[in-house]
Amino acid sequence: MNHTYDNERFFEAYAKMPRSRNGLQAAGEWSQLKPLFPPLAGKTVLDLGCGYGWHCRFAASQGASQVLGIDVSFKMIEEAKTRNPHETITYRICGIEDYEYPEHMWDCVVSNLALHYIANIEHVFQKIHRTLTPGGTLIFNMEHPVFTAGVGQDWIRTETGTPRYWPVDNYFISGERTTHFLGCDVVKQHHTLTQILMGLLHNGFELKAVEEAKPPEEMMHLAGMKDELRRPMMLLVKAIKK
Repeated sequence: MNHTYDNERFFEAYAKMPRSRNGLQAAGEWSQLKPLFPPLAGKTVLDLGCGYGWHCRFAASQGASQVLGIDVSFKMIEEAKTRNPHETITYRICGIEDYEYPEHMWDCVVSNLALHYIANIEHVFQKIHRTLTPGGTLIFNMEHPVFTAGVGQDWIRTETGTPRYWPVDNYFISGERTTHFLGCDVVKQHHTLTQILMGLLHNGFELKAVEEAKPPEEMMHLAGMKDELRRPMMLLVKAIKK
């Protein structure tokens, strides 16, 4: 993952995406993700795979007392420091699997579009449970298993390029998937819905919300958005530490 996001060609293409240029309001899932957050005033927040730091900025704007954003990419962290600085936010170059997860440290842990890069997702859930305070909240958004199980993560198209259908294969075979994204080969990890949700339940979490992201009405005029209603792209989950 770090080699991909620090690749100059990939990073330049990523910087042109609407969510990169305009932040959370340009992210199609934000209208569903935002209501999942608990009150953050006076709380500590950890952002796993923070990217440009948009969610860190949101937490700070809600009155969080301490925010840590970690990302394995040097370029992402440098961009976060430039775009979303705040006196309560610290950014750190660190992989999700490498962070130390101190016990009972964070009131809220958030991860947006990063956990589908993690091979042993249940191990990360164990670490998150340890680092959350009692009753703490985990909120994450990751690529939907139907999306990660897609063949090449792309549509089967007509001769003119119109999407015909979204193919799914080897769904129950979890593990590495290589896709072509923003002009580069990107390695991701496929996990089934059972592995994700039961991984949480087996490690002391109580599920509070499970949603599949749909484009909001105000974005339906954008190119390709109607196709997004034909298959789920993202899975949103809110869980509480019991």
